[in-house]
Amino acid sequence: MIKIGVISDTHIPSKSKAIPAKVFESFKNVDMIIHAGDILDEEVLIDLRVLAPVHVVAGNNDSYELYAKYGSKKIIEIEGKRIGLTHGAGYNKTCLNAYSEFMDEKVDCIVYGHSHIPHNETIDNILFFNPGSPTDRRRQPKFSIGFLYVNENITGEIVYF
Repeated sequence: MIKIGVISDTHIPSKSKAIPAKVFESFKNVDMIIHAGDILDEEVLIDLRVLAPVHVVAGNNDSYELYAKYGSKKIIEIEGKRIGLTHGAGYNKTCLNAYSEFMDEKVDCIVYGHSHIPHNETIDNILFFNPGSPTDRRRQPKFSIGFLYVNENITGEIVYF
């Protein structure tokens, strides 16, 4: 089984000076990390790469340089499963924005961010997964990150702190 740490909307340094220690503790044994955008400072990715390889897309608050380097959409294939990665920004409900990015492509999971609202739900055989934010909970009661577990299936877990 592949264990993936999932994080989004870190907004560093505007919402926090650094990634919370809880993230490093939680991600210490993951096989890889996915960051679903709104990074702001590339140092965040450098810090996460100490733990595991990082797959990333830029979000609506990221600079042109981050967009140019990482793009806004990608598909990662792991153990024969296809994971669509996007930030999910737009005018509709965030999961619909994320879905619209991959409507014409076969994916087993869509990881997105933007809303800061954790979401872990399978709809029409696609896992929609938003880890929330570890630094800006907005109207949520707690900060959050997530995990994906990939083998013959993909399952998700939200971790609150």
